[in-house]
Amino acid sequence: MGPDWAASAAEIEAVLDKERFVACGATQQKSSGWVEPRGEAHAPLVEVVDGHMLLKLMTEQRVVPGSVVKRRTEEIAEQMEKNTGRKPGKKIMKELKEQALLELLPMAFTKQSVTRVWIAPKQRLLMLDCGSQGKADEVVTMLINANQGLALSLIQTEMSPAVAMTHWLGSGEPPYQFTIDRECELKSTDEMKSVVRYARHDLDTDEVKQHIVSGKVPTRVAMTWRDRVSFILSESMQLKKVAFLDVVFEGPMAAAGKMDKGEAFDADAAIATGELIELIPDLLEALGGEQVMGLGSTPPAVDAPAMPARTESAPPPKAPHPAEDHAPPWDA
Repeated sequence: MGPDWAASAAEIEAVLDKERFVACGATQQKSSGWVEPRGEAHAPLVEVVDGHMLLKLMTEQRVVPGSVVKRRTEEIAEQMEKNTGRKPGKKIMKELKEQALLELLPMAFTKQSVTRVWIAPKQRLLMLDCGSQGKADEVVTMLINANQGLALSLIQTEMSPAVAMTHWLGSGEPPYQFTIDRECELKSTDEMKSVVRYARHDLDTDEVKQHIVSGKVPTRVAMTWRDRVSFILSESMQLKKVAFLDVVFEGPMAAAGKMDKGEAFDADAAIATGELIELIPDLLEALGGEQVMGLGSTPPAVDAPAMPARTESAPPPKAPHPAEDHAPPWDA
């Protein structure tokens, strides 16, 4: 954690309390705010388990299909043309579209989604559990605006995931502590942009190696860490489809029947954060280690990663990519 931001859970709670989730109003298209991670009313907005901070952002949207808005806009335009004898121009049509949307919003169904945030203060890491860069940007912006002095920078590694995955598949040698599983995607870099996908398939084959030799680059590879956590690593360093294997829960499952809901939440959170906080350094090491800017090679030309963002005290923050498809066991 950088020297300019060392907020306690209580201090973060105080600022997030000002941005609690409020459901969409009748003509409001979208609303976002913080809710209790445990899913219990009046519980803390910041849960602390084994020194890790857990937050949850709720987003609600009123869903109005574009085809419905278009049809209503055309109805209003047709009525206007009958009344005035003139067909509405582009500027008027834009205004009519906004009018149609406002009319339809109160009748629209709402859809809710949550984004979980995990802060590891000791390691100065932030992890987001969401499925798009846009959502990651939104969450990071809300955190930055609410927490004065918080700055984030993306972790860059000496070797890009694409280069590393190419080596692993081409040589048949996975990195230490990891195994290569039975799923991957390879894309050509030429104008054809051809794609080859393997699912439930042995990847240590001459066929896969030939794709590598012919110039196809891995964009995602399924892996398992220490026979404990499986995931898919993407070319942009996203961790997708994270799953904790049975061995992780062998001890806790024996006592699960004796736990109440609160104890189960704490146990699941401790297990998930405990496993991932050890996986992340091993993955960074497999990618050549964290790059020291200005002292190493040029950062790889890949999208912003979903690996944790590093909290700092200096430059303007950039949003980390999401760790999409990951449903942590601390979800209430």
